[in-house]
Amino acid sequence: MNETWQLIETTMNENPTPIRNENVRYEFNLTGDNPSVKQLILENGKARISDDTTTKADCKLTLSSKDFMKLLVGDLNSTTAFMFGKLKVDGSIGLSLKLEGLLKEYRF
Repeated sequence: MNETWQLIETTMNENPTPIRNENVRYEFNLTGDNPSVKQLILENGKARISDDTTTKADCKLTLSSKDFMKLLVGDLNSTTAFMFGKLKVDGSIGLSLKLEGLLKEYRF
């Protein structure tokens, strides 16, 4: 799973245009086979993955690591996942929808 997080950070930083105006902190609480808690920090056109979750996230997402991988590649719609209980959102639901749009700008 660490390779996936590194890929997200690298890919976003290689093409910062979609995130250039973002200033948001997402926290992912992944459950299941590869549990982990990470934050994706988007600031000033830079993406950073952090293990430090002491800073409050603007939007926390809880889902299985399997569903997270589906979300990354565009095989899981966040609205549908939320409605069926596969995705729990704490904080701004609008930010979670925005994240899905941002992820579609990249090929993971």
